[in-house]
Order: sequence, then structure tokens, then C-alpha cells
Amino acid sequence: MISVSEEKIKAIGGVLNDQTRPLKERFRALFTLKNIGGKTSIDCINECFSDPSALLKHELAYCLGQMQDAHALPILVSVLDNELQEDIVRHEAAEAIGAIGTLEDAKLKELLLKYKDDPVVEVAETCQLALQRMEWFESHPKERVSPFNSVDPTPPSTTTDVAQLRQVLLDDNETLFNRYRAMFALRNINNEESILALCEGLNSGGSLFRHEVAFVLGQLAEPRSVPALTEALEDLSQHEMVRHECAEALGAVASEDCLGVLRKYLSDDKRVVRESCEIALDMCEYENSPEFQYADTLLKV
Repeated sequence: MISVSEEKIKAIGGVLNDQTRPLKERFRALFTLKNIGGKTSIDCINECFSDPSALLKHELAYCLGQMQDAHALPILVSVLDNELQEDIVRHEAAEAIGAIGTLEDAKLKELLLKYKDDPVVEVAETCQLALQRMEWFESHPKERVSPFNSVDPTPPSTTTDVAQLRQVLLDDNETLFNRYRAMFALRNINNEESILALCEGLNSGGSLFRHEVAFVLGQLAEPRSVPALTEALEDLSQHEMVRHECAEALGAVASEDCLGVLRKYLSDDKRVVRESCEIALDMCEYENSPEFQYADTLLKV
């Protein structure tokens, strides 16, 4: 947790909660609060769950899960338990609960069991994964570190054979938990063969699975994934949560090709998609800026 005055944190929270500010500024405020951490940051994030932007609220839940602070659990419980919240927001709250909670908390377990058969399949599958994740880490407490500094919905598979991992990833008869494990193992291997296998995943499984594949490709930010991500974004039959994640992944790659595709969908019929394109273009702008290039150089020293 970064040491910042409470007054400063609340000022950043004010930017996050100001609906008159550009969405990109509010996202930057959110991730600043995430990096600062602590109760005041979490409380500022909580205030924003009444916002009309499902994309922003879903990102709030994601950040709370990544912060790994139990102070966020009652907030996430209320979001998952509120069926008036958008599906994408409730799904992210369930994933965040799984990232922070343990099976020792009977109320959390009861809530996830309540929604593991939710009529919204993406919410149901996320609750199932959250329960399985908590069960896994109960017996593997030390296996939590991701090379991408993220708290993942499942641990990676211990297998390093890309062909075998690809087979599991693309097998619709395999459990979702095992397919996710194969996905994160392929991400961690991070070579041409594993990246191409992940790209195939954008046309396999359900919407939740495909959206996570897109997220993982965004973490890798590999130019080789651009054709597959572009195809999925342009496919209007894909669920909006898949298309939104593809847009953000293209923003992470930040090539000229990505810029053109993202601009094309700034007026998409789906709000979550057009807002994702807006945020992704901001990412592109930052990653191609002198500020980012300087920071990147420092990291390589």
C-alpha cells in the first residue's frame, strides 16, 4: 500500500465519482486508488457502484479483487446480490469475491452457492469458478504468485506441453476450471505456439471463457494476436463482454492497426463496447507516449 494522505485519496475519489469528467480520467483515478490501496480508497470505489456505466462498475469490481483487501468483501457481496446490477458487473464481483475470500467464511460460500446456478450463465459460471478457486487455495496456500502481477480466477496448470495445454483449452467437454488452468499456463509460457493456441480460444467455449481468453491476450500485448482479437471485436454475434475485452486487449497492443480498428467501433451499438474502445484508445495514446517509453526504459535497466 502506498502512503498518501486521506485528503489526497478523497480528491482522487472525487475524480472517479464525477460523472462530468471524461471516462478515461475516471479510469485513471480508479487505477490510482487501486495502487494506493487501503480502506479510504476502497470506500471511494464503493461510492461509484451507482454509476450508469457498466464498464466502469465492472472495472471497480475487478480492482477491488486485485487489491486483495477483505474490507472490500461486503461491497462485492452487495453487488453480486443485487440483480439490478448489469450481468458483467455481477460476474466481476463474483470473481473478485473468489480472489479475496476463503471457504472459512460461511456467508461467502453460501452466497456463491446461491448464484452458482444463476439464470445468467456468465454469473453462474463465475460463481462456480470462485468456489473452486477457494477450494484449491485452501490446500495450496503458497501458489498465488502470477508472473503478470495479477490475481487470476484459477491457478495455472503445471503442464508445460503446449500441445497438451491447447487440447485442454479447446475441449468443450473439459471442465471450465481446467480450461482456465490451461489458459493461464499458455499465457505464462508466452511463445508463438502458446499465443496462437490462445487465439483459437476466441472461437471456443462460452462467453465467459472467450472473454477471459481476450483478457489474457491483453496481458500479453502480443502483435501476433491482433488479427484474432480484431475478428472477434468485429463479430457482432460475439457477446458484448467478449467484444469489450477484445477492444481493451487491442489497446494494450497499441499498434497502428489497433488504433484504426478501435476508432471504427467508437459508435458501436453496445455501450460497453464503445466505452471500451474509448479507454483502449487512451491506452494506445499512453503506450506510444514519451512518458511510457521513458518508464519502459527504466524497467529494462
